[in-house]
Amino acid sequence: MKGKKPATPELAVFRSFLRAEENAVLLYTALSHAEKNPNLSRVYAMLAETEKRHADEWRLRLTQAGMAPGAHRPDVKTRILLFITKRFGPSLVLPSVLSMESTGTASYDEVDGAEQMASEEESHGRVLRAMSGLGGMAGSDVARAEGRHRGAGGNALRAAVLGSNDGLVSNLSLIMGVAGAGLSNHAILVTGFAGLLAGAISMALGEWLSVQSARELFTHQIDVERAEIATNPEDETEELALIYQARGIPEERARALAAEIMSSPEAAIETLAREELGIDPGELGGSSWEAAISSFLMFAVGAIIPVIAFIAWSGVIAVFAAIALSVVGLFVVGALTSLSTSRSLLFSGLRMVFFGVIAAAVTYGVGHLVQGFATH
Repeated sequence: MKGKKPATPELAVFRSFLRAEENAVLLYTALSHAEKNPNLSRVYAMLAETEKRHADEWRLRLTQAGMAPGAHRPDVKTRILLFITKRFGPSLVLPSVLSMESTGTASYDEVDGAEQMASEEESHGRVLRAMSGLGGMAGSDVARAEGRHRGAGGNALRAAVLGSNDGLVSNLSLIMGVAGAGLSNHAILVTGFAGLLAGAISMALGEWLSVQSARELFTHQIDVERAEIATNPEDETEELALIYQARGIPEERARALAAEIMSSPEAAIETLAREELGIDPGELGGSSWEAAISSFLMFAVGAIIPVIAFIAWSGVIAVFAAIALSVVGLFVVGALTSLSTSRSLLFSGLRMVFFGVIAAAVTYGVGHLVQGFATH
């Protein structure tokens, strides 16, 4: 009786790749069936076809090596994702599928002869990021393609509101804590200004690092795109065509448009940066110094509000004045958030007041308790 060929480490890896590709075929097919938008459904179907071709390649390698690939049985994770897809639609499972694509790309990079598959898996990842709104095509663009777009406020307004809210709530809580401990008016003022400066500097530094890191990452990603256009223009053209199809452009027109753009290297770089990565090459995420200065100022604007009361008054009057001024500030900040949400101005304002006052009350109580323990 002929013995079964033992699985070498390399063949075991190939079989794991085969199972991953077979799972991907099932997932993309399910996504294609569950997706209500026909353009996005076709994109999922194309991705499923590519994954099937990859599975056939690994099956052939195993067979040529004398190892039977065996029947496919989806793993538990795939079964769960298939269930979620069928019950709730594609949006909930896209992050998981994107993570699986990233893992596959990294694994294929280490295998001889799998460079093409690795490139295609990486392309799949970018298309999925575009479709899920995690990067590449903005989520609002996908929503428009699906007919579900709703208006949203600008990022600048949101950043300003959040910055001033952080300053107001954190400094109000800090001041109420030391006021509850019975410190003098002078000590409360020193604490308030110290909290304002410390918080504003921290916010500014954090924003500078965030934007600067993003700019460096975007520059690297554009360099990678430039290299890929030079070495593998066909894949980049196909990728761009898939993204255009996901946006609702018919397949033939999408392919023609992608080919026309790719005929000019500079136009290709700019378009791929915008469509795949969501990057404006002329902005690269904005100025890190501008972001830092604006964050510092907006935090300081919020943080100064409770301090004003202790500049003008002292004692219990200053405490109540600080709360009153902060309530007004919290309501205004909360009301501004309603400009970028579907909530009413009154609800958003009162919600912000509620949480801000609760935070201040808690810190005041803690300060009072600490002062009581210290005197006994």
